[in-house]
Amino acid sequence: MNIQTKYFGEVEVKQEDVVYFPNGLPGFEREMEFVILPVDESGVYQSLQSIQSAEMSLIVANPYVFFTNYEFTLEDQTLDLLGIESPEEVSVLSVLTLREPFQETTANLQAPIIVNTRTGMAKQLILTNTSYKTRHLIAEGGDRDAHTE
Repeated sequence: MNIQTKYFGEVEVKQEDVVYFPNGLPGFEREMEFVILPVDESGVYQSLQSIQSAEMSLIVANPYVFFTNYEFTLEDQTLDLLGIESPEEVSVLSVLTLREPFQETTANLQAPIIVNTRTGMAKQLILTNTSYKTRHLIAEGGDRDAHTE
């Protein structure tokens, strides 16, 4: 199928590449179907693009590229909702806020996006009782900023 995107114009995507958020994204509850498109050649930065709304696109990245000590626990409710059966099926993404200069770009570690790579089911978690914030500078490597007690 062809979809309109915010950053790449019209692109062709496969149905099996659609990521489904059964509850939508917080603040965008009606947006339930997305695709993940590479933004750069290395694949570090990606676009989480709605297949319904061209303007609904978030820049995301694997937080472990920048924050190697990042950790949290997935509750049974999330594992069940997403049908996660093993750790190998879990992909974690963080929403980035791009800034000028790029060194000011931040990652939201308080609300990770969890994707079951086998089923395509996804959910954005809101972590509570944590020292993670919505803005951690990615340029600093972040380990000291992202560490929780």
